Amino acid sequence: MKSRCRLIEPDCSTLSVRQQCGLLAVSRSSLYYQPKEEKSENLEMMRIMDKHLLIHPSEGVVSMVYLMTGLGFIVGPKRIRRLFRLMGRQTIYRRKNLTKMGLREYKRPYLLRNLQINRSDQVWVTDITYVPMAKGFMYLTAVMDVYSRKILAWGLSNSQDAEWCRQVVEEAIHRYGKPEIINSDQGSQYTSSIWIQYLQKEGIQVSMDGKGRALDNVWIERFWKSIKYDYIYLNPCDDGFELAEGLQNHIEYYNQKVHHTTERKPNDRYRKIPFKKAA
Repeated sequence: MKSRCRLIEPDCSTLSVRQQCGLLAVSRSSLYYQPKEEKSENLEMMRIMDKHLLIHPSEGVVSMVYLMTGLGFIVGPKRIRRLFRLMGRQTIYRRKNLTKMGLREYKRPYLLRNLQINRSDQVWVTDITYVPMAKGFMYLTAVMDVYSRKILAWGLSNSQDAEWCRQVVEEAIHRYGKPEIINSDQGSQYTSSIWIQYLQKEGIQVSMDGKGRALDNVWIERFWKSIKYDYIYLNPCDDGFELAEGLQNHIEYYNQKVHHTTERKPNDRYRKIPFKKAA
């Protein structure tokens, strides 16, 4: 079966790219990107670290040095830090005050502690994860409704810029309307003017995980573990089109299967007719 992304016609005179993507349930952000290339040894190390960190998310550079040298790789902290940056993983260590000041304006408190989440669109969560491929890697972002665990929108990119994250959330809002709260980590994409000003303009409360607290966003972390072990690690893809098609199929399956945490299918539990903007 051909990838749905291959059916998009950028120069179509009757339907915009947004409308075509909506009809095919394809994220616009997955259309324009190719995998990033890296040395084969580094790609193998990144795959190993990615699997390990899904299970042990609090481990940092020193632990990875011990892990990789134990597996026979010749590696030091400087190389691990570089690979962490490529993977979009931030290690917790002291930084200069000027760096902290640059982010402080856009940091927001964690609003979900002790919050009773009892309805759809009360809380959405979003995050970015590294996706290993046969000859490179990409990044995947997704937006999840916490109450139902439904994946509302997702996108692929070969970079982690804030505008890409904003576009994927915009697609979720275009399809389903606005949530009351959106929670993310404190990554540079989310502590940016592009992200904060867009959500404020939409009247959405902004929540952020505590620094170094991976479990504050445990719902989407479980989804990353599921999609990586059930699909990504088993099916290393050669290009973005193949990856996008596989992810689309797996996410459709994920949204219609019964989860032990909710005992219902996300599509059924969400119980909301997709929101349609006025013409």
